Amino acid sequence: MAVTDAQNPLLGEITCGSLLQKLQEIWDEVGESDEDRDKMLLQIEQECLDVYKRKVEQAAKSRAQLLQALSDAKLELATLVSALGDKSIVGIPEEASGTIKEQLAAIAPALEQLWKQKEERVKEFSDVQSHIQKICGEIAGNASEQTGAPVVDESDLSLKKLDEYQLKLQELQKEKSERLHKVLEFVTAVHDLCAVLGMDFFSTVTEVHPSLDDSTGVQSKSISNDTLLRLAKTVSGLNEDKKQRLHKLQELATQLIDLWNLMDTPEEERRLFDHVTCNISASVDEVTVPGALALDLIEQVEVEVERLDQLKSSRMKEIAFKKQVELEEIFARAHIEIDPEVAREKIMDLIDSGNVEPAELLADMDNQIARAKEEALSRKEILDRVEKWMSACEEESWLEDYNRDENRYNASRGAHLNLKRAEKARILVNKIPGMVDTLVAKTRAWEEDRGISFSYDGVPLLAMLDEYAMLRQEREEEKRRLRDQKKFHEQQSTEQEAVFGSRASPALPAGTKKVVGPRANGGANGTPSRRLSLNGNQNGSKSASKDGKRDSMRLAAPANHVPKEDAASHVSGTDPVPASP
Repeated sequence: MAVTDAQNPLLGEITCGSLLQKLQEIWDEVGESDEDRDKMLLQIEQECLDVYKRKVEQAAKSRAQLLQALSDAKLELATLVSALGDKSIVGIPEEASGTIKEQLAAIAPALEQLWKQKEERVKEFSDVQSHIQKICGEIAGNASEQTGAPVVDESDLSLKKLDEYQLKLQELQKEKSERLHKVLEFVTAVHDLCAVLGMDFFSTVTEVHPSLDDSTGVQSKSISNDTLLRLAKTVSGLNEDKKQRLHKLQELATQLIDLWNLMDTPEEERRLFDHVTCNISASVDEVTVPGALALDLIEQVEVEVERLDQLKSSRMKEIAFKKQVELEEIFARAHIEIDPEVAREKIMDLIDSGNVEPAELLADMDNQIARAKEEALSRKEILDRVEKWMSACEEESWLEDYNRDENRYNASRGAHLNLKRAEKARILVNKIPGMVDTLVAKTRAWEEDRGISFSYDGVPLLAMLDEYAMLRQEREEEKRRLRDQKKFHEQQSTEQEAVFGSRASPALPAGTKKVVGPRANGGANGTPSRRLSLNGNQNGSKSASKDGKRDSMRLAAPANHVPKEDAASHVSGTDPVPASP
């Protein structure tokens, strides 16, 4: 041992051997016994063993720590790879090889790369989830209550999971866009409705939600379910108000126009309410002019209607007589005979007595006018046929006068026009019997349907037609008699010529001459004169005084032809007219 542990002079270092040699020298000087020396050496050896043992334990502990670190690193590596969901990351050692420290050194870069990738992925997840949380809060209406970033589940940071979140975010962004579009539509509708109704848009829309003001950005507006619901209710309520106001305004406008028409209001005064009457037949959606349905405008129209109502009450007589004139005109056009003086006296008595409300009186007169129009409409077809029949009779009368004219074929001025008229008149005259038959059938059907007699200016139409048919037959018989008489005279003249030779012919008998005088059947063309007598008996002096000049206008027409403009202008059938040849 002395040789192995001796101090190495070349090295110049203190070693265990040099120290042991130094200890041996000291013991020699001291004179330690061998027993003490052995004990001391044993103690030194034990202490050396303890030192080695501690070192070994420390080394073993260090190795265990390194193994644990390696195991943790591998576990963390596996966890990161699993969380990130990507097993093809570059730099991850496939198999464990080399010492523990070498394995740790090999794993460290991969761990560092995965940590960076995890931090980036967590940030991406956090951003996406923050946007999702924000939009969900906006939809739920509690965006202001949400604080702090969302908690990211680091156990699953895979791209698949991130895609799911991004897809959800896209769906929420689409829903937000749709909701925002709906909100803007509702806000626009509220704006337009408030403009038409004359309401304050700012206070109306901010009452729903403060963020709906125009001063806030589009993305800052509330899109919650509650906001959409309240906006929908607001728009519905405004639409209902618009509908009610339009209905009320149209009723007022109708009353206004009726009052104007009743009182003949000048056009200048009516123009002041053109902005009201222009919407009288408009639908709810067609009214878009700002202020068209404002409350102050409706109140203004109400005041005007009330003013005109009061004015109408003071002018009741004038309005009532105006309606009475309208009623009389309807009856006159329909050739229905009434007593206007009695009706006017009744109106005066009702107004002066005050027993009837003015509105009720006018309503009753409106009902009478409506019934009169219905009655006139039911008579229109028959009256049109009567007019055609009378016109045909006029042409028949003219044709007879034309046929009696010995100079009708002379080349006088207008002769060709009369010839054409005569041709048309002959065609029309041939249709008269068919006209009369159709008119009789129509009249009888009308009377059977209503159970009353059809009167024409107070005279039963069927009586007029029967009288015309009878007189027409008498006229035909008269013509036949005259033809036979003429033929007899001509035969006598021929026999005289044969007896006395070619003497000058004596004058024709009076019966063959064309004389001017009353016809045997009392009409210009043999038409009824009895109809005039009937009319005169029924109407009396009142009918005779309606329009005296009408007697001379239709002498060529049938005696029972009374113009539509006057119900009873003819009172006598004894006027002298040319007799038929």
